[in-house]
Amino acid sequence: MPVKILSVDDSRTIRLIVANAFRTYDCQVDEATNGEEGLALAAREKPDLIFLDIAMPVMDGVTMLTKMKADPALSSIPVIMLTSESGDDDKLFFEELGARDYLTKPVRDEVLVETAGRVVALQKRSML
Repeated sequence: MPVKILSVDDSRTIRLIVANAFRTYDCQVDEATNGEEGLALAAREKPDLIFLDIAMPVMDGVTMLTKMKADPALSSIPVIMLTSESGDDDKLFFEELGARDYLTKPVRDEVLVETAGRVVALQKRSML
């Protein structure tokens, strides 16, 4: 059964980077362009992991994360924040909100895979 990953980012480029990073793994990557879409998709699909941008229109990542952690059906889904901001204060803030990890953009494929691999069991796709 593939690992379900949800990429929530208003940047098409970032969503493509996330999807591309996992193309050789047994993963299903779904995408949302804002927190509102992401929250609805998370409720429907119950992903194994969410990569979540912070600054987005409609609903930002902090609001989405806060709503997820308050919802018993979604609170256990691990979230890795993606942001262009960097700093120890930010990392601590997101950990206190319930994020599993924090990555700064731009982010390389290997870093996405390595970070995800600490949270979910990734398996390479069989190349038949």
